[in-house]
Amino acid sequence: MLNNFFTINLPYGIARTESGEWMAFNREYLPLGFCDESLKALPGYSYTHLPVYSKYKNISEGVLAKLACSDSRILRNEHGEIVRVIFYDSASNPANQPENNPILWKKYFDKLKVLSKWEV
Repeated sequence: MLNNFFTINLPYGIARTESGEWMAFNREYLPLGFCDESLKALPGYSYTHLPVYSKYKNISEGVLAKLACSDSRILRNEHGEIVRVIFYDSASNPANQPENNPILWKKYFDKLKVLSKWEV
């Protein structure tokens, strides 16, 4: 359920379209900033009619793999290409981290730092 700034506006993961564009999505697999769960669909396959995708240059599979919280949170298409990466799961959700132990927040923000350098 989307009920706070973190789950609505910060990325849970990224997904790639068949044309190579990427979209960041929130905890409910909606484009960032969306909170109407009746619009819920699959990033990478849906929302292509909306301007929520960007075509980034030279994104390697190694970088994508490092962004994933685990190998099981990487989705590949029938050609073996990475098409979706999840940044955290229930156990590594930084919003569930006690305030006096910021380790998961640091890991999450380190991933955002990597994303911040991607160029279109």
